[in-house]
Amino acid sequence: MDRLNVQDEISRNKFKSLVLVGIVFLSLIFLAYAIAQFYDPASAYLFVTVALIFSLLFTIFSYYYSDKIVLASVRARPANKKEHAYLVNVVEELALAAGISAPKIYVIDSDEINAFATGRNYEHGVICVTSGLMNILNRSELEGVIAHEMSHIKNYDVRFATLVAVMVGMIIIISDLFRRSLWFGGGRSRDRDNKGGGILQIVGLVFLILAPIFVKLIQLAISRKREYLADSNGAFLTRYPEGLASALEKIKKNNKGELKVSRAVASLFIANPFSAKKVAEMISTHPDIDSRIKKLRSM
Repeated sequence: MDRLNVQDEISRNKFKSLVLVGIVFLSLIFLAYAIAQFYDPASAYLFVTVALIFSLLFTIFSYYYSDKIVLASVRARPANKKEHAYLVNVVEELALAAGISAPKIYVIDSDEINAFATGRNYEHGVICVTSGLMNILNRSELEGVIAHEMSHIKNYDVRFATLVAVMVGMIIIISDLFRRSLWFGGGRSRDRDNKGGGILQIVGLVFLILAPIFVKLIQLAISRKREYLADSNGAFLTRYPEGLASALEKIKKNNKGELKVSRAVASLFIANPFSAKKVAEMISTHPDIDSRIKKLRSM
């Protein structure tokens, strides 16, 4: 991929980040208004005002701290230069080749083979790998995986993907809390004769029920193409596509879907952390591994 196309991809990723924030921002406003109609229509504008303030604060917080949220959610720990000298060396070499600052490195204690990148820009990039990845992959395979994640950082994929992961979690939590409040009889409109409010109640309830599916579709819309792009850019960085292709083969053979992570952050990983039996291909956040291997070996 030439420099112009890479710059175009970076620009598109930045634009998509803004669109994503806008979608979640407006969704939260709508949910606040609909919930107000269900509980107390007279307080609708107060609910919306609170939602506006919360959305703004949450967006700012997510931008600066979403990487820390994700790392905490997967129970990752900082890599130790003495214990993980081999990994640190590979990351630093590839960062130099990519022309970016060396990302911070974290490790997840798991026998599964997986990795992901996070962080809002080059200076705050993070690469996180499982201990299984370091123990099972050889040098060229490890370089292939790290180059893939380095490409995510260089192309600003991680800012977008991390925002998606955190905001997906936020919407799911709000939906669950509201639905549970209904089961316990906490929600009741004080104005049953307000037909407009009744319609909004129905629309709001439908949206709250479908919200997890809605945000999942957002992830699907952006995740698969990003993985193919990072595969090709990573192969270009190492000049050895076979390294990543071989790593993906070992991931397919070794992984049992036992990595305990939230579904909200699943799209960040180089391979789907869940068992193929549990995730239908049509709703997977990742492209088919065999297709990725085939593309890499055709380069």
